[in-house]
Amino acid sequence: MTATALPPEAPSDLTSSDKGAVADRAFSGAALGAGVAILAILGLIAWATISKAWPAFAEQGFGFLTVDRWAPSQDVFGALSMVYGTFVVSAIALLASVPVSIGIALFTTEVAPRRMRSAITLVVDLLAAVPSVVYGLWGVLFVAPSVTPLFHSISNVVGDWPLLGSLFGGGGGSGRSFLTAGLILALMITPIITSVTREVLATVPRGEKDAALALGATRWEMIRGAVLPHSFGGMVGATMLGLGRAMGETIAVALTIGSSFQITTELFESGAAMPSTIALEWGESSGQHRAALIGLGVVLFAATIAVNSGARAIVARAERRMRGA
Repeated sequence: MTATALPPEAPSDLTSSDKGAVADRAFSGAALGAGVAILAILGLIAWATISKAWPAFAEQGFGFLTVDRWAPSQDVFGALSMVYGTFVVSAIALLASVPVSIGIALFTTEVAPRRMRSAITLVVDLLAAVPSVVYGLWGVLFVAPSVTPLFHSISNVVGDWPLLGSLFGGGGGSGRSFLTAGLILALMITPIITSVTREVLATVPRGEKDAALALGATRWEMIRGAVLPHSFGGMVGATMLGLGRAMGETIAVALTIGSSFQITTELFESGAAMPSTIALEWGESSGQHRAALIGLGVVLFAATIAVNSGARAIVARAERRMRGA
């Protein structure tokens, strides 16, 4: 019985290595296109806003950033008080939120039992899902009236103290103040910082933690020596995400800061922020006034880019120091 010859297989047009090379080139092109698209979108945003705000910049000059008087009825637009208010409430939010967020993240990843971890994670995620207008309404209807007596008591006690008197000695005000807005923002950005920090802490290699414990380190010494240095860059990134949210928040700040265009060190006084001013005055603005409001958006956009660039520089320097160590 003779063996039947099998017909030769048709040669494939592309080998597996060729197909892999095509896929790699396609992926590289898609990634490059996505990166270029992001840069193009940012460039278009900058061009559109600057062109719309240029009449206000041309009219006010450097006074747009150096003058603290905002009087649309007199065509006077000085944004300094709003720039100051934006950074003050954002700084208060970070000072109140970052330690709490890092503590929650460390507790859920290193200390809490497994069942408690899921419950804490659920609560934090629910806080992140609450709309900002709800936080603002809660702040203006409940928090501001509730903290007014406390603010008055603190002001009476520390009014004559050298440093604290300049911060809390000017009276309790109406409750709608820099401090109230900062505390509301702190509650809003805590879920963001906590979630990102928790994911960063979870990436620490188990071997490094076990090695520290095997050498006799306590739990805190293990966290300080192995977990925190490894996660520093991610924690800075989480903080910058929270700062970006705080600087750009609109409705909650508009309802709780008080809309008073002034520069003061007293945190119990009312103030103004760039996003809240844009939201409150946009509907009735036109001409030069509208151009000035768009100019506030340009300043906020530039400030956000500057803050993120500074954060990247800090992270890069810390990583170089860790590699050197």
